[in-house]
Amino acid sequence: MPSLKDLKNRIESVKSTRKITKAMQMVAAAKLRRAQEAAEASRPYTERFNAVMAGLSAAAAGSDSAPRLLSGTGSEAVHLLVVMTAERGLCGGFNSSIVKLARAKVHELQRAGKTVKILTVGKKGRDQLRRDFGSLMVGHVDLTAVKRLSYADAQGIAKDVLGRFDSAEFDVATIFFSRFQSVISQIPTEQQIIPAKFEDQGEGASATVYDYEPGEEEILADLLPRGVATQIFSALLENGASEQGSRMAAMDNATRNAGEMIEKLTIQYNRSRQAAITNELIEIISGAEAL
Repeated sequence: MPSLKDLKNRIESVKSTRKITKAMQMVAAAKLRRAQEAAEASRPYTERFNAVMAGLSAAAAGSDSAPRLLSGTGSEAVHLLVVMTAERGLCGGFNSSIVKLARAKVHELQRAGKTVKILTVGKKGRDQLRRDFGSLMVGHVDLTAVKRLSYADAQGIAKDVLGRFDSAEFDVATIFFSRFQSVISQIPTEQQIIPAKFEDQGEGASATVYDYEPGEEEILADLLPRGVATQIFSALLENGASEQGSRMAAMDNATRNAGEMIEKLTIQYNRSRQAAITNELIEIISGAEAL
């Protein structure tokens, strides 16, 4: 049974931990507001860009002169998985959920006889994947020094991916990230970026006929690399909001758990203290009666 001093020290230690988790929760809440605004502000642009690209892609589909980023290499033998996670922990299951999705994809591709390569963005994903798939990892992007994500950061990652594609290092590229819905809901997502795939915009969009000048192939050759960077940037922003939301929820739970632990330890401390006082009184009374 722990002594009164041990219990008192543990109570003070848990109180200090609660102060830290509460502070981290408040910091995450402030960062979440900015990250959520950035993610939500990027969605209309991304959706409209995808709508335009869907129309261009449909017009250029099947053409012999279609860009390789759209038509692909003609093979699906080698897959590059770009796994985006956080640089820091203490954010609940945010990192683990993305890595779990990527790990399942690796096993699926390997069972199909495909060659898999992994490019990580974020230290936590690299650390988890390196234990099982260290031989498959071909690169890492460190964003530790980045205080606020910008389009230039996404362009750097896109330049790396496009350079590997031009060098014929892979045939298909897929990004893994977490799409933000709310503080308590972040959805692990996989999205193919090479060859480019754009969601169908519905009958209204597909029914409209546009005449492009210059031709669709020339426009796509210029826009597709930007499209890769745009999709990566959108994924980074979604990840940033998801990370802060998950951290805020995790720190709130930690603060609540610390409070409950303090209450239990305080009750245990008081009971031990009362027992010690009762024993002392018994000893005093027994000594007085002996006299």
